[in-house]
Amino acid sequence: QVQLVESGGGLVQAGGSLRLSCTASGFTLNYYATGWFRQAPGKEREGVASISSSDDTTEYADSVKGRFTISRDNARNTVYLQMNSLKPEDTAVYYCAIGTTVVVGLDSHWYDYWGQGTQVTVSS
Repeated sequence: QVQLVESGGGLVQAGGSLRLSCTASGFTLNYYATGWFRQAPGKEREGVASISSSDDTTEYADSVKGRFTISRDNARNTVYLQMNSLKPEDTAVYYCAIGTTVVVGLDSHWYDYWGQGTQVTVSS
């Protein structure tokens, strides 16, 4: 059974850091592109970061460049999202997803399997 589980969300003050984890079961995560997405109340889901399966090429939304880093740990079958210098506007539910045909990218339509999400709240 294909499953993605996010963890690491929580409440943090502005300027703080969190590391989100996306752990896969039932398949090998590094065979696929993995993306992190977020959705704030009343807003559309947006792509935050993506990492390719082949050479770990990464892509970031302009709003998080220089603050967020996506990475893999193949031994743990996990993809991470390190989030630094957090801002209140980063508050959202964060989801990870895999794409079976996409190489790398931030369009949610390219991704096929999704986790249940983890809440990140940044207080001012």
